[in-house]
Amino acid sequence: MKTGRVGKLTVAVSLVFISVIVLKVVFVDIDDDKEQQVGSLVENKQALSLIPDFSAISNIAEKKQAFFDYLRPSIRLQNGIIKDERNFLQRSKQHLEDGLLLTDAELYRIEKIANKYQYSSRSINTSTLDKLLVRTDTIPESMVLIQAANETGWGSSRFAKEGLNFFGQWCFRKGCGLVPQSRTAGMSHEVAVFDSVEASVASYMRNLNSNAAYSLLRSIRADLRAQNKQPQASELVWGLVNYSERQEAYIDELLEMLRQNKQYLVENHEERPSV
Repeated sequence: MKTGRVGKLTVAVSLVFISVIVLKVVFVDIDDDKEQQVGSLVENKQALSLIPDFSAISNIAEKKQAFFDYLRPSIRLQNGIIKDERNFLQRSKQHLEDGLLLTDAELYRIEKIANKYQYSSRSINTSTLDKLLVRTDTIPESMVLIQAANETGWGSSRFAKEGLNFFGQWCFRKGCGLVPQSRTAGMSHEVAVFDSVEASVASYMRNLNSNAAYSLLRSIRADLRAQNKQPQASELVWGLVNYSERQEAYIDELLEMLRQNKQYLVENHEERPSV
């Protein structure tokens, strides 16, 4: 009799235990589903734009000004870095002309600048510094702005939005960037991706100052410097003839854009020259 009661009690306890487990599982699952629907993170399959949505600005004048104002600080930062490098090289050259020996610190920095602009020389003298100075020079702000507007459709291109690439620069290692949708069969290049606007502008300026394709640009700029003239965008733009397969037509297009957008190329519409 005692054993029978214990058995009934055990069965009853077991039923209660099982009921609690079932209820817990049901309600926990419901709560989990609810939490997943309301608060869980879902991967966004659409590429995220890394820059302002310039195409959403319906007023053309406002869009142009916003695009230029967005890029201008990075351009001035990089031109400032180049100007500092150029001033240093000019001081080092003066030291040599004065019969002084260059310090180890000077030699080290000259080597770093030479590597940056892909210039090699067996020795450092006034002649080699002159040649390095041809490469170590600023790019007119207005030319950079106009070319960025041309290459990105005023910041609306996929490469600007997803890769902060404002100048259509390529890279050639698989996975190094974004694959162009219209890439010609047999081609392997990708469009480079940058971590910041500053990195994109720096790469573009370094390219113009070192790549053999733009030796004409550097030659025009050096000739103007020799005449104590400030290089202007309308003059240097001719040195971009190899930037596009369209060549002369590309130059004509950039010149026309320079003419049409004069009022946006000077900050606050003040009449002062760009760098």
